[in-house]
Amino acid sequence: MTASTDTVTAVYKVSGMSCGHCEGSVSGEISQLDGVSSVKAVASTGEVTVVSAAALDEEAVRAAVDEAGFELVGRV
Repeated sequence: MTASTDTVTAVYKVSGMSCGHCEGSVSGEISQLDGVSSVKAVASTGEVTVVSAAALDEEAVRAAVDEAGFELVGRV
């Protein structure tokens, strides 16, 4: 996790993503969480990079990933 003056970046591992549509689904759900300013999901690595105003509750991220139909493995 890297912190600058006003954002926190966290990388999560998500299983089950296999295409651009998967990336969009995961990104769309996580981007709805409070404070999230950007989400970049990469299906080939299973990694999702999230930039937010403050550290996110991992259970909230897990719920968003579940809503998209995938499984949050954990933080990288």
